[in-house]
Amino acid sequence: MVANAQRDPLAFAPLYARYVDAVYRYCYRRLGNRAEAEDATSAIFVRALTSLSQYREGTFRGWLFTIAHHVVADTFRRVRPTRPLTNEDDWVDPDPGPDAHAIAAQERSMLGAFLIQLPADQRDVIELRLSGLRSAEVAHVVGRTPGAVRNLQHRAVVRLRELAEASIAPMEECRGRQ
Repeated sequence: MVANAQRDPLAFAPLYARYVDAVYRYCYRRLGNRAEAEDATSAIFVRALTSLSQYREGTFRGWLFTIAHHVVADTFRRVRPTRPLTNEDDWVDPDPGPDAHAIAAQERSMLGAFLIQLPADQRDVIELRLSGLRSAEVAHVVGRTPGAVRNLQHRAVVRLRELAEASIAPMEECRGRQ
């Protein structure tokens, strides 16, 4: 598909259709705002289409997420996002019932709060992995070796586990008093 798109820009449509949802989810997770995520997604595919002739090696998805990573970073440089950690409107899934909404929103809010506490390199690795990229693709995006990415991911998971356990302990303490 990539080779066809390099010869004929109209053949880029299947690549767009295949990756647009994953790229949008990554942008939305990083930017936390639907409008900014849509703008970033659009910019990513414009850049990908205009620089498709420069694509040479690795997976197309890895190359595309490298562009996405740079566009999101540029967006952060341009506009410092200020979003509250408990903005449940941005996290609500319309399908489940109210209880499921509340639980899911709280979990996502906690995960967002925990991710913010990670060093930037660890946060980038986790967010790219949550977007569905494999370790080798993440390594390509962040410019590290696959081994370094696995180490970053391991340290991030250990830290996230520590943060989760620390947040659960006060809740269990409150339940014990009742």
